[in-house]
Amino acid sequence: MSLVGSLVTFVVGLLVGGLAIYVAAAVVTDTRSYGRAVFTALFGAIVWGLAAFFLSWIPLVGEFAPLVVWIWLIRRRYDTSWPQAGIVGFIAWAAAVLALAVLPFAGVTDAVGVPFVRSVGIV
Repeated sequence: MSLVGSLVTFVVGLLVGGLAIYVAAAVVTDTRSYGRAVFTALFGAIVWGLAAFFLSWIPLVGEFAPLVVWIWLIRRRYDTSWPQAGIVGFIAWAAAVLALAVLPFAGVTDAVGVPFVRSVGIV
């Protein structure tokens, strides 16, 4: 894939991830800011990647730590409780799965900032 193709895929994936977080946050917290959701998706991808990179060598902890860090980020960005942040994360994941069920026809196969979507093999 070319650099331009990779960039387009990243941007579209980020927008899909942001949309999924936007939908989830709107349902759980009544926050309706797409810009905030895209920013959360971008930082979510970064903290997920860093946590996975640094902690993946630890059995069990390395598998769950990135998820906990991602939910912590949602909790901080939306000023919610842990259960609410977990619900936002789950709804964001489900919304991304639904969106990405259609987007492979446009060449998009991943949602940036929403973990597990590609790894579970649903899309």
